[in-house]
Amino acid sequence: MSPAPPGSSPSATAPSAPSTSLGPSASSTSTAPPVRAGATLAVTAAATALATVAYTAPTASLAATAQAAHLGATGRTWILTGTLVGISALLLTAGSAADDHGRKRVFTFGVLLFAVSEALAALAPGGAVYLAARVLLGVASAALLAPALGLISHAHPPGPARIRALGIWGAAVGLGIAVGPVYGALVEQWAGWRAVGGGLAVASAAVAACAAGYLTESRAEQPRALDPYGVLTLAAGTSLLIAGLAEGRSGWASPVVVALLAGGVLLLAAFAAVEAKVREPMLDLALFRSPGFIAATGGALFTGLSLVGFMSYLPTLLQGVLGLSGLAAGGVLALWSGLSVVSALQARRLATRLSATAQVALGLLVCGLGEAGLYGLTPGSSWLRLAPGLVVAGIGSGVLNAALARLAVSSVPAHRAAMGSGANNTSRYIGSALGVAITIAVAGSARTTAPDPTAAADALATGTDRAVLVAAALCLAGALLALTARTAESRTTPEPEPAPTDHAPR
Repeated sequence: MSPAPPGSSPSATAPSAPSTSLGPSASSTSTAPPVRAGATLAVTAAATALATVAYTAPTASLAATAQAAHLGATGRTWILTGTLVGISALLLTAGSAADDHGRKRVFTFGVLLFAVSEALAALAPGGAVYLAARVLLGVASAALLAPALGLISHAHPPGPARIRALGIWGAAVGLGIAVGPVYGALVEQWAGWRAVGGGLAVASAAVAACAAGYLTESRAEQPRALDPYGVLTLAAGTSLLIAGLAEGRSGWASPVVVALLAGGVLLLAAFAAVEAKVREPMLDLALFRSPGFIAATGGALFTGLSLVGFMSYLPTLLQGVLGLSGLAAGGVLALWSGLSVVSALQARRLATRLSATAQVALGLLVCGLGEAGLYGLTPGSSWLRLAPGLVVAGIGSGVLNAALARLAVSSVPAHRAAMGSGANNTSRYIGSALGVAITIAVAGSARTTAPDPTAAADALATGTDRAVLVAAALCLAGALLALTARTAESRTTPEPEPAPTDHAPR
C-alpha cells in the first residue's frame, strides 16, 4: 500500500493544511526515516482490533466471568464500564499528547500498557484487581486509539490510498467486535477466564514490538502548551458521568447516582468553559462551527448510543430470552460485526459518489432499519429470526465506521489529526456508556417478580423489543443530525469530488 504519487488529486476528505505539518520539517526530509505505509496500516489496524476484542471479549460470558472473579451484579456492569471510563477520560488528552510529543511514542506506550493491563487481569487475585485492570485497559486503549488515525494519515497522503486505508482501519473496528465475544466465550470455556487476558497480553506484546520497529515518528511542527485544567476537568467529568451511568442500574434516584451524574455534567461544563478561555486549548471549540466536525463527533456519539451500546448487551439478552450459550450468542453477534468488516472494506467505492458526511447519514439510516428488524423476539423463536436485521445493520455499520474515520481526519487541521481521532473516539465511547445504560434500563423495565422462568423470559423479551425500538430511533436521530450537517456543509463550501478510485492499490 504505497502512498499516492505527489501529483495525485486530493480527496474530498483531505485536510486543507499542507501535508508537511504531519511530518518532519522540509529541512530535515533528507535525513528522515522512510515511512512504511503498509506496515503502518497493518500495525495500527491490528492494535485497534485488539482494543475492540479486549472490550467485547467478556460480553458473551459476563455472568461466568463475574462469578469466577467473585463479582456481583454491579461488578458485572463494571467489567464493561471500567474500560469505558479509562477510554473516555483520556482519549482526547492522548490525541493532543500524540500530536505534540510524537504519535509513534504515544501509540507504542499505549500498546505496551495494554499488554501490562491484560497480564494484570490474567493474574488478578480477586474481583477488585480485575476491575482495576479493566480500567487500566481503557487508559491503554485510549493511548493507542487516539494516534492511530494520525499515523495512518501521515503514511498515506490525501487521495484514494488514504480513503482505502481509513476503510481498512474501520474494518478493523468491526473485526475486533466480531472476534471478541467468540474468543472470550471459547477461551473462558476451555481454559478459564484468566486465559482470556493472557492471550491478549501476548498478542499485544507482539504488536508493540512491531510498532517500535516499523512505525515512523510524526508530530505537529509547533507543539502547544499543556492544558492541565482541561485534562483534569475532562478526565474527572467523563469518569463521574460514566460511573453514574453504571451505578444507575441499582436505582436512578439513589443519592450516589445523582451525585455522580451531576458532578460529571458540572465538570464537563467546566471543561467547555476552560477550553473557551485557555490560550492553547486541548479541544478547539471553534471546530464546532464546522459542519464536518459536528457530523464527525455527533455521528460517533449516536453510533455509541444506538449501535455499540445496544450490541454490547445483545449477547446477554439473547442468553436470557433464547437460552443460548455464551458462545452461541457471540456467534449471532458476529453476523452483524463480521458483515461490517466486509462493508467497511468496500465503502471506499462510495467516496466518488457521497461525501463522508452523507455517508455517515446513510450508514446510520441503514443501521436503524436493521435494528428495527430485530423487533419481535420471543423465547420460542430461533436466532435465525434476527438474521435479516443483523445483516442490514452490519452493512450499515461498515459504511458508518469507514465514514467516521474519514471525517475524524478531514474535519480538523492536518497537524491535529490525532486530536480529531481522540475527539471522535471520545464521543463514540461516551455514547457507548450511555447506550449500555439505556439498553439495560429499557430492557429491564418489563421484568417480572414472578419466580416462573418462562414468565421472566417473556418479560425480558418485551423489554428487549423496547430496547430495539429505542436503539433504532437513536440511529434515525443521528442520521437526521448528519443530514442537517451535510445541508449546512453544502451551503458553505461545496465539496470537490475525490480522485477516481481506479488508481488506488487493490
